[in-house]
Amino acid sequence: MIELFNSPRSTCSQKVRLVLAEKGLSFENRPIDLAKREHHTPEYLGINPNGVIPALRHDGFVVTDSSVICEYLEDVFPAPPLMPPDPRARAKVREWMRFIEEVPTSAIRIPVANQIFAEPLRAMSPEAFAEWSRNITVRRDLYVKMRRDGFGNEDIAEALERLALTISRADAACTEYAWLAGEDYTLADILLLPTIARMEDLGYAEMWSGKSGFVRWYDNVQRRPSFDIAFFQGSRMASNYQWSLTV
Repeated sequence: MIELFNSPRSTCSQKVRLVLAEKGLSFENRPIDLAKREHHTPEYLGINPNGVIPALRHDGFVVTDSSVICEYLEDVFPAPPLMPPDPRARAKVREWMRFIEEVPTSAIRIPVANQIFAEPLRAMSPEAFAEWSRNITVRRDLYVKMRRDGFGNEDIAEALERLALTISRADAACTEYAWLAGEDYTLADILLLPTIARMEDLGYAEMWSGKSGFVRWYDNVQRRPSFDIAFFQGSRMASNYQWSLTV
């Protein structure tokens, strides 16, 4: 039995849903309402003490961190494969996976924070914020920064520079190959996709204008049946999305 504790608009949740869809795996959906702080409740912290989503429970065994979950699913359910059989090809996929975690995954949090989360957090009283953030153990500094003064132009510029670097690298790779790490669709493509979809949702699609390799890649990933399964109605985040907090 597979249970997925996740949220529709969470990019990390989307990664795992993509893997599950690609492998044709059914699962019990355990929705977590972030606005209601359900990821900070004692019940959820008992599953994932980091207090973030997603978490996966497979026959009672809990796996946390979206990338680790994706690799776990590949190990336990190897067909259809999302990693190539050749060790050198697998190394290329892992190089992309580490780059994606280090660069675009962290970079996209900055514009998302400023456009979506900063205003509701700043509207909270100090007491309400202290209570709301009481059980945050991961990325607390990000929330404190949003609460205090948000991210300035220099922060945004640096984040967009890292996202632009990602697009340029992906464009070069997909000009040479069918997919990011070669001729096979792999975990590398899956880990990058939610960040690109979020960039599009926030109005940054012009950043890949004229990059034919990247445009072809993005068109192709959206044509896969897994895309509509993982990005179901209500799972995209428009630039005017209003996030409300329950204190």
